[in-house]
Amino acid sequence: MDSSTSPSTKPLYRGTQIVWYLLGLLEILLAFRFILKLLGANAEAGFSNLVYGITYIFTAPFLSVFRMTKVSGSIFEWTTLLAMVVYWLIALAIIKLFLMGKTVSTPEAAKKLDEQEKN
Repeated sequence: MDSSTSPSTKPLYRGTQIVWYLLGLLEILLAFRFILKLLGANAEAGFSNLVYGITYIFTAPFLSVFRMTKVSGSIFEWTTLLAMVVYWLIALAIIKLFLMGKTVSTPEAAKKLDEQEKN
């Protein structure tokens, strides 16, 4: 069976689209957080408060990894950058898991195994 006509191909594709979409939203929110902190935005302002509130749960596991660099009201938040990289790597791992569920033909699998053996 050709992997492009397999019944599992469309759900796998949709799953990867969902993961990339969610990652994109999260990365945008974290980028806003990073930029707002860097530019010394007022944390009490509605937009800043909203962004900090939404992103706190995603940055909380990383808050004590690095110190924050503060220069006259601006904060270079290394932890937000670390969170962005970690979530990107997690998304890549999830996509890889989805792709492992893709149907492959025996010749295609044999070719891939031969390639892996050479590396």
